[in-house]
Amino acid sequence: MSGPALFQSLDLGGLHLANRIVIAPMCQYSADHGRMTDWHLIHLGQLALSGAGVLTIEASAVVPEGRITYGDVGLWDEETEAAMARVLESIRRWSPIPIAIQLSHAGRKASCEVPWRGGAQIAPGSDDGWQTEAPSATAFAPGDHAPDAMTPERMATVREAFAEAARRAARLGIDAVQLHGAHGYLLHQFLSPLSNRRDDAYGGSLENRMRFPLEVFDAVRAAFPAERPVTMRVSATDWVAGGWDVEQTVAFAQALEARGCAAIHVSSGGLDPAQAIPVGPNYQVPAARAVKQAVGIPVVAVGLITDFEQAEAIIGTGDADLVALARTILYDPRWPWHAAAHLGAHVTAPDQYLRSQPRQYKDLFATGD
Repeated sequence: MSGPALFQSLDLGGLHLANRIVIAPMCQYSADHGRMTDWHLIHLGQLALSGAGVLTIEASAVVPEGRITYGDVGLWDEETEAAMARVLESIRRWSPIPIAIQLSHAGRKASCEVPWRGGAQIAPGSDDGWQTEAPSATAFAPGDHAPDAMTPERMATVREAFAEAARRAARLGIDAVQLHGAHGYLLHQFLSPLSNRRDDAYGGSLENRMRFPLEVFDAVRAAFPAERPVTMRVSATDWVAGGWDVEQTVAFAQALEARGCAAIHVSSGGLDPAQAIPVGPNYQVPAARAVKQAVGIPVVAVGLITDFEQAEAIIGTGDADLVALARTILYDPRWPWHAAAHLGAHVTAPDQYLRSQPRQYKDLFATGD
């Protein structure tokens, strides 16, 4: 390996990435009944010019009831698919960046107000609110409306909805699918004993709690073209005693690898309001390292990765294979440019921006991969 580790290319389940920088999915809460709007064109369009290795579309609900808020993006019918197609067509006209999508169902954390209006759950029957569903009829937080416990029939419907969304993503030419199994949303709710109180084949033991998320993965993997990768985002720990933890995450990651998962994106938390997270730079990297030591597929680290040398060290030491940026790249949409300049690498930039290259970095920009 020559040059900075952060800017080495990587083949991810058949998808070629020019570098190890992942733009993480970031909800914008700006859709119209699940349909992407001009905001998504602006938001994703600017990030598509960042020089990152891959751009991930925000959590996209596979059924309307699976939205976190009424402003969430969806991919459940022809209208939501057409709205996404419009955005993607425009972005692809100007950027060659690979595009992934995160498919999601919020479970008991659905039916909420948008964050800048407080983010509280909206009760069913209210404007912009609906009845939530989850593995068990246990609310996320005191004062929240209890979800309906999902029946096996409803689970089958949701599982097929994930697969149908994957087929829509394939028609849209999306390069990769990520399943959202983190942050306290539906698939994570099945995994954690704090939220999964079922007494059937989908609750109790670790094997049972993993069953539905693995069934969803299998259904999506079968529905999405074999030459394109399907990955999973996980919360490595609930940060609550007796909850989901790193040891169980490792077992889940190994089961996913055996089923053809192309990568594991390791985050944490989000399942229980009692979580006590020791937030700081690299605070989730040890969990990514533990998963990487147990599997042979690429692992993505995320969480307060802001510094160029910090990101380089995560890749260079082998703690993870890729780093994901969210708030960092919202604050600085040209972070990959600046990292490449700092580390002595290069990034792909559009012709229209070539004249912005500082003279001291004459080899920073490349117009092709």
